[in-house]
Amino acid sequence: MSHVRGLLAERGLRPKKSFGQNFLTDANILDVIARACVPDDAIGSATVVEFGAGTGALTAALVKRAKNVVAVERDRDLVPILEGQFAESVRVIEGDAQTEALEPLFSGATGLRVLSGNLPYQITGSLLQRAVEHASLFDRAVFMVQLEVAERLLASPGNKTYGALSIFVQAAFDPKMVTKVSPQCFYPSPDVHSAVIMLQKLAPPRAHETTLFRQLVKSAFEARRKTLRNAWRRVADPQALKEAATESGISLEARGETLSVEQFAAMERALSSNRNLI
Repeated sequence: MSHVRGLLAERGLRPKKSFGQNFLTDANILDVIARACVPDDAIGSATVVEFGAGTGALTAALVKRAKNVVAVERDRDLVPILEGQFAESVRVIEGDAQTEALEPLFSGATGLRVLSGNLPYQITGSLLQRAVEHASLFDRAVFMVQLEVAERLLASPGNKTYGALSIFVQAAFDPKMVTKVSPQCFYPSPDVHSAVIMLQKLAPPRAHETTLFRQLVKSAFEARRKTLRNAWRRVADPQALKEAATESGISLEARGETLSVEQFAAMERALSSNRNLI
């Protein structure tokens, strides 16, 4: 913590609440994340794109294992700190992880391609959505997220934390818990516990996130207590729903929280081929 505090103090800086800045300072956790990003069999050949590089603590750990590291940092006050530490060893980009084009960042990568970062809690959802939408560009993602979010990503049907986010992420990735992280591992300490989650890309995916797939999932969870018959009534007409559900082996009297990713995908395929779809 003293190293991070010192880097900031030298430049008259403090963590910015508006950016959700909580800098990870625990060396053991940093090493765990770097190893999750770049396993031993990929040392020296991987490309890692790091969202929110901050003062470079994780960046330094990644440089030791990856062939190429691209550090994206939104805070222009921190960019000179990164450039001063890593000179030519890291490509530092001043940009917003929510909008920075990802394809150029992985351009030319030939080994393991990894997306990583300590995700600010207030924009975790949008960054996870970006990861899903751009899954074709990388092989795995390793993120620090709020523990509650990690539990949602790992949840299975019937679990109280299982929801739309679980399905959208599990459609494209196999999520795994890497480690839990206490607030004391950060400067400043957040009010919540965190976790490192690894998202291993699935090929092929469990489901393709089409507009209809999104409608089915969102409608099913916007009213969790409703049966699928009622939750999906605005997605398709009753006859189309009945036929598609029969074809998919799904009961319309069930609730969305009981369906797997594969079942939502089956319903999407059945409805897509039905001319009565509205």
